[in-house]
Amino acid sequence: FFPGGDIGSLAVHGTVNDVAMMGARPLYLTASFILEEGLPLADLKRVVDSMAAAARAAGVAVVTGDTKVVERGKGDGLFIATTGVGWLAVGVELSGAHARPGDAVLLSGGIGEHGMAILSRRENLAFDAPIVSDSAALHELVAALLASGAAAGLRCLRDPTRGGLAATLNEIARQSRVGMLLDETAIPVKPAVAAACEFLGFDPLHVANEGKLVAICAPAAADVLLATLRAHPLGADAAIVGRIEEDARCFVQMQTRLGGRRIVDWLSGEQLPRIC
Repeated sequence: FFPGGDIGSLAVHGTVNDVAMMGARPLYLTASFILEEGLPLADLKRVVDSMAAAARAAGVAVVTGDTKVVERGKGDGLFIATTGVGWLAVGVELSGAHARPGDAVLLSGGIGEHGMAILSRRENLAFDAPIVSDSAALHELVAALLASGAAAGLRCLRDPTRGGLAATLNEIARQSRVGMLLDETAIPVKPAVAAACEFLGFDPLHVANEGKLVAICAPAAADVLLATLRAHPLGADAAIVGRIEEDARCFVQMQTRLGGRRIVDWLSGEQLPRIC
């Protein structure tokens, strides 16, 4: 349980978003529970009720699943494994391998909120401005992009979960064999998240998100797609945060606030906290 959600709603949102990032409409979910012996039934009920509410809100049905119980001390409380099935319209072909030099990099909102919300709860940290997870189902936001007049210019959609924005953009750069140049001043980060990251030594670019998406699009489509994102409540803080460049090394770079450049590399070491 964390500010803004719990493992039940998170399981639904994460899988719905995985399907949506392919350009598909999520329809069905499977859900498998691994329960540790001694898990309070009240906690299980709370999680199941939350999962059901999230599925209803997203318009998806949980159609099958399984339950297993493991010995005390062997299950860390509760694990949920979900699988999503969706419907993909003919002609929708989104891929991390489709980015081209000159394309725009769009971000649907502020980064780092989910990871820092989890960390604050696990470490019993309190901030003057509470940090709440951004966990949300993004399929309606994706549907709006696909229904816009600029959908033909959409190359790729991704949700920057584990590893954050940095890992997501590095994956796309390698798949497409291109480079990227980001603008640090354009990347939205809420003040509370920025302050918490600075205090704890985290880079917001490496912190997990659960309710944001990255869109790569042709330059001619960028303004329309940005306006479409901003017209939706889950994309109100959307911004164009960079562009695709030719680069055989596939580097993701950042134009800093001071006018220099730095490499935005993969996260080294363990991603903490891990809950996605």
